[in-house]
Amino acid sequence: MLLSLHSYYSLRYGTLSIEALIEGLTAYGYDTAVLTDINNSSAVIEFVRQCQKAGIKALAGMEFRDNNKLLFTGIAKNNEGFRQLNQFMTGLNFRKAAPGARAPELPDCFVIYPFGTIKETELRDNEYIGVRTRELNRFLPSPRKYHDRYIAIHSVSFRREDYQLHRQLRSIDNNILISQLPDEQVASPDEVFISREKLMEAYAAEPRLVDNALRLLFQCGFDFDFSTSKNRSTFTGNRRDDKRLLYRFAMDGLERRYGSGDEGARERVLRELDIIDKLNFSAYFLITDDICRYARSRNFHYVGRGSGANSIVAYCLGITDVCPIELNLYFERFLNPKRQNPPDFDVDFSWRDRDHIYDYIFRRYGSEHTALMGATSTFRDKSIIRELGKVYGLPKAEIDRLIYEPGNMLNKNEVCNTILTVYDSMADFPNQRTIHASGVLISDLPLCYYSAIDYPPKGLPTMQFDMYMADEMGFEKFDILSQRAIGHIKDCREIIRRNRGVTVDTSNPRRFFNDPQLGEQLRKANTIGCFYIESPAMRQLLTKLKCDNYLTLVAASSIIRPGVASSGMMQAYIERHFNPEKVKYIHPVFKEHLEETYGIMVYQEDVMKIGHYFGGLDMADADVLRRMMSGKYRSAKHLEEIKDKFFGNCREKGYPEEVTREVWRQMESFAGYSFNKAHSASFAVESYQSLYLKTYYPMEFMVSVLNNYGGFYSREVYVNEARRAGANICLPCVNKSMFETSIEGNDIYLGFDCILNLENDLAHLIPEERRRNGDYQSLENFVLRTGAGLEQIIVLIRAGAFRFLGVDKKALLWEAHLLLNKTRGSQEQVVQLFGSGGSTVRLPALKTEFLEDLYDEIELLGFPVSGSMFDLAKSAYRGNAVARDLTELRGQVVRIVGKLVATKPVKTKTGAYMKFGTFLDINGDFIDTVHFPQSLKKYPLYGQGLYLIEGRVMLDYGSPSIDVQRCGMMPLKPDPRSV
Repeated sequence: MLLSLHSYYSLRYGTLSIEALIEGLTAYGYDTAVLTDINNSSAVIEFVRQCQKAGIKALAGMEFRDNNKLLFTGIAKNNEGFRQLNQFMTGLNFRKAAPGARAPELPDCFVIYPFGTIKETELRDNEYIGVRTRELNRFLPSPRKYHDRYIAIHSVSFRREDYQLHRQLRSIDNNILISQLPDEQVASPDEVFISREKLMEAYAAEPRLVDNALRLLFQCGFDFDFSTSKNRSTFTGNRRDDKRLLYRFAMDGLERRYGSGDEGARERVLRELDIIDKLNFSAYFLITDDICRYARSRNFHYVGRGSGANSIVAYCLGITDVCPIELNLYFERFLNPKRQNPPDFDVDFSWRDRDHIYDYIFRRYGSEHTALMGATSTFRDKSIIRELGKVYGLPKAEIDRLIYEPGNMLNKNEVCNTILTVYDSMADFPNQRTIHASGVLISDLPLCYYSAIDYPPKGLPTMQFDMYMADEMGFEKFDILSQRAIGHIKDCREIIRRNRGVTVDTSNPRRFFNDPQLGEQLRKANTIGCFYIESPAMRQLLTKLKCDNYLTLVAASSIIRPGVASSGMMQAYIERHFNPEKVKYIHPVFKEHLEETYGIMVYQEDVMKIGHYFGGLDMADADVLRRMMSGKYRSAKHLEEIKDKFFGNCREKGYPEEVTREVWRQMESFAGYSFNKAHSASFAVESYQSLYLKTYYPMEFMVSVLNNYGGFYSREVYVNEARRAGANICLPCVNKSMFETSIEGNDIYLGFDCILNLENDLAHLIPEERRRNGDYQSLENFVLRTGAGLEQIIVLIRAGAFRFLGVDKKALLWEAHLLLNKTRGSQEQVVQLFGSGGSTVRLPALKTEFLEDLYDEIELLGFPVSGSMFDLAKSAYRGNAVARDLTELRGQVVRIVGKLVATKPVKTKTGAYMKFGTFLDINGDFIDTVHFPQSLKKYPLYGQGLYLIEGRVMLDYGSPSIDVQRCGMMPLKPDPRSV
């Protein structure tokens, strides 16, 4: 009969997990309790779920506070009451308002006010006054006319030993020293579990308070069915019409994708449709299809990926572009009768378009029924020490020392010991509610039946629970993801249309798979800017595999992942790729079903194949096994049952026991890090779309990459790539440039968004004013029309944006100072000055040096445009080799000069650090380097700059790299402006 439990989802207040609350209720003899977290209901459904398992009657509630002042507690009589509490809190969140002193009308709830805050005569029929044990001394002496309006209430917020942790959390929440924490911000120390018997004894002098509490609880109930789907159940209004509509759409797509004579494809479509209908997933497919149809109507490029690409129905609908028959993808990997958690589609959109998609979904399906998935960030690792360090007043230097040098003797003091003692207790505590990266929920019932809704800064309604709880409830989320590479593809098509007058279609990307020029680009790893295949590691892998086709690229997209690579299976795959005849298969089943991957379980589907064909499991059980092995399934008992079935089937087949055990071991080791093949295939499709545009329209493609703010590398690398494609790279110009980078023929004009320190409003205004009123005629004309101040004019002059005037930058700077120094942006004064007809000031002959321009460009654009970093080197020495020579210099020690563009630190098995480096040589070609621990320690990489590298050339399956023996940053010519 506990009416007020706080979990640690009462953020920075409670210290008890849901599991700890259940344990406490059981240990202290309670069979009924209400979870009343502060101003949120994020954990209520999970509390109910766990209480059901423990045989405890769980009730839903919420405690309403203004700052830390307790105003009232709401307890739901039923599910409708829970919705009313959530609706009230949702409205407050929407208005960014605090609760008032009085609760609103909540007919299906009980409301309890703190003792002494309201008169009995002001109470509604469903309202009470709570009396805590510490308040009995004040309650008992006074005669009470309305005894039935008072009720016993006891709060639980922490264990007795965690009271100091509670105080520390309150200090973090208030951002003050713990010594300054006021009493009103802290709970009473008695908010701990006490036994049911002791609680009854405490109210022995006034047992009616307990009777009233029990009577209230008896009237409450909360039912929740975790076995049913909570998503919108139909698309058309009834299941029969949903089934018909999905059939029609799928058959239309079957004709479009496969033609009219492919009986195998038709048979699979019909089989999938039957499963989809039986599992009541027609609406889920139709809603996803509806979103994609809307995207196509707006010409929004998208990529459907994830396990949904295992479905031929999804392929026929146009949700994905991956043919599951071609890749032998199992539908059961996505959806099967034994899958206990709901699957979801992942659909990637351009970062520019995703908000439009959100807007459509919310308008189409209603704001009461649609929300973003919530998430919870937690206190982790360094953040715990930083937060506690601030609470105890430690300077930043001492906090850093405690984090990075925990064994330092200076850390041996009382404060540091206190912080480290709390560290383990606070690890993984919820810290704040936030937004899931992509998930959208669309429900049948209003979402307030499940939790209150937050309105984060983005403004879209967001559920208070996370994806794991959504799974438990029975929600299938729609993953609407944002990806810059999608923007590359969409924007590139538009840039090509404007620059060349050509309309390019990247749909139906299967036609790209057999393009020999794209195959050649892959083999040469000429993939900078292309989604998922531009990183140094991926480019090296493509080179090693001599990858020139779709299927090899699909495999590469999977084996590049850290788990496969670190296990040694990537190297094994490469070796077997070139010597397939030497592969020894552990069993003929492996040759029959894994010959494509040389007997290696590269994909999650491979684990399913072996479970099915070797271990005799049906496909549904094989998928459950795959999920269990990868840690995505909670039932250890179920895993043991399937393991017994697997071994039993193998014994019946007559397999040697040692072979069965080795196969099981391999399945366990691979399942934890293997990649979904459909996911790899989706990535490969998008890679081909990018690669097609890069191959045939390289300059336009690089402009689109720049305008979507790159990918793996910095802007400088993509500018270099555009120059290598034949573009003339032009500095920003007030008469040519747009806000973003633009192209005219072969001339690429960097946009105003490239200029550091240029105000965003002015960067947008310059091209807009030029569009309205024509080119700028002079510096005076520019200032008059834009109102730009002196500082911004100086930035533009130094960036070369006024070079069309044919006047030296220094002369322009003098002119700007003479014209604007005294006016300081006053538009009226500028007009008067420019219109005064005053005499022109004669300036001495001024000349800007080339090096000054380069340093201006580095300062204002981040890299030199008019030249390169090599022009700044003091020494003319460029080594004895360049990147294109390396394949012919295997085993030789070379010296080479390169511009550092990327590094990747890696921890060795011994715990030492090494690095992989990526450099550009004087020709703009890539150099890959390996810096082993001993070399790295002696010759560290100090960041961006020119390096002279000495090392031995290694050639691994045709991919050259340099094992660095020595390297050092090359000195640069001094900046003439500072001499």
